[in-house]
Amino acid sequence: MSSAIPLTGVPFPKSEYERRQLNVLAAVASAGLDALVVTAHGHLRYLIGYDGNGGYFAPFPLIMVPGQSPIFVIRQYDEQAVRSYSCIEEVVTYTQQQDFRKVCADVLRRYGLQSKRIGFELGCWNLAVADVNALQSQLPGLKIVDATRLVSSVAAVKGELELKCMRDAMRTTDLALRTFQGSLREGVTELEMAATISAAIRAEARSAGGEVGLSGGTILFGERTKLPHAPPSQHPISNNEPAFLEIGASKHGYTVGMVRCAVLGRHLEVESLHTLAEEVIDVLVAAVKPGTSAAEVDAAGREVLKRSGRKGVFRQRTGYQTGINWTERGDLSLEPGAEDILKPGMTLHIPNILCSENGYLFGAGAHVLVTERGVELLSQTPPTLYRA
Repeated sequence: MSSAIPLTGVPFPKSEYERRQLNVLAAVASAGLDALVVTAHGHLRYLIGYDGNGGYFAPFPLIMVPGQSPIFVIRQYDEQAVRSYSCIEEVVTYTQQQDFRKVCADVLRRYGLQSKRIGFELGCWNLAVADVNALQSQLPGLKIVDATRLVSSVAAVKGELELKCMRDAMRTTDLALRTFQGSLREGVTELEMAATISAAIRAEARSAGGEVGLSGGTILFGERTKLPHAPPSQHPISNNEPAFLEIGASKHGYTVGMVRCAVLGRHLEVESLHTLAEEVIDVLVAAVKPGTSAAEVDAAGREVLKRSGRKGVFRQRTGYQTGINWTERGDLSLEPGAEDILKPGMTLHIPNILCSENGYLFGAGAHVLVTERGVELLSQTPPTLYRA
C-alpha cells in the first residue's frame, strides 16, 4: 500500500488482508450470523491493519457483511490516520461520543440489518455495555449475538507472512533472553537490566531496519519475584537470589513472549521449583500436536504436577494462542474444559510459572508452532535454569 504521507501504510499486501477478511466472513456464515461488528483492537489490526489507537474512549466498529466490502465507523478526528494506516476503503465518521449510536445504527440500517442477527465481541476489550445498550436503543429489533471468539478462531491459524513476523520477533526475544543472562551480576537493579535489554534490542533494530521492537516484559529480582506482572524497580539483586524474566519482542504487532529464570549463586527453593517446571514443559511440548484438544494439552502438564505431590504450585492456565498483541480476550486458551482443537499454523505461548511455599514465582516456558507433524519450538534459548 502506497501513501503520500511518509512512514505510513500497512505491513502486508492488501491481498493478505482480503484473505483474512474472507476467512472471517466464512466463519460469520457458518455461525448463522448476518453480520459481524469487530471492535477489539487486535482484531482490527489483523483484518485491516489499523491498530485502533484512536479508539480509546468510544468504539471504532468494523462492520463486516457477507458479500459486501467492510465499512469502518470511526471518529472524524482520526480519519486521516485510519486511512493512512489501514487498507480500508469505506469509512463513516462521527464527531462526538454521543454521536456514535446514531451513526453506527444508520450504517446497519443501510445494510438492512436493523432486525438481523449481528455478532458483537461482547467479551473483548474496547466495547462497553453502554455502547451496546446505546446501539440497541436505536435499533430495538436488533438481535445481538456474542461473537467474542469468532475472529480469534480464524486468527489462531497463521499464514506464512504472519509466521515470518513471529520468527523475526523471536530472534529479538532470544536476544533479550541472552542479554538478561549475560548481564546478571550482583548489584544490578531491575531498571538497569531493563535498560540494558532495551539498548541491545535498539542496536539490533538499527542494523535490521527498525521493524522489531520490545513489546513488554516483567523483570524481577529477589523477594520481588513474588509479585506477578510487577514493573521493574530500583531494587538490586544480591548473591543467592532468584531473577525472573518474562519478555516479548514484536514485529508489525506480532508478539512472541518467553519466560526464563536465573539464580545468582544458589537458591535451593527456586531451583527445585525450576526443575519441576522444566519437566512440565517437556511433557506439554510433547503433547502439542494437530487434532489434540486444548484441554488435553493442559491435562498433560497438570498430571506431572499431580504426580509431583506439590499441591498449589500452579495457579493459572497452561498457555494461550499468540499473534497480534500479547493476548486478546476470547483467544484460544490451554485450560481445563477447553474444547478448541489444535491445528497446523497455530502458535502458543506456554509459560509454566510455579509458586513455591514461600511465594516465589519461578519457572520456564515455551513458544511453539503447531505443525503437520507435531510441534516446532520457536526459541533457540534452552528452558534450563541459568546460573550466574
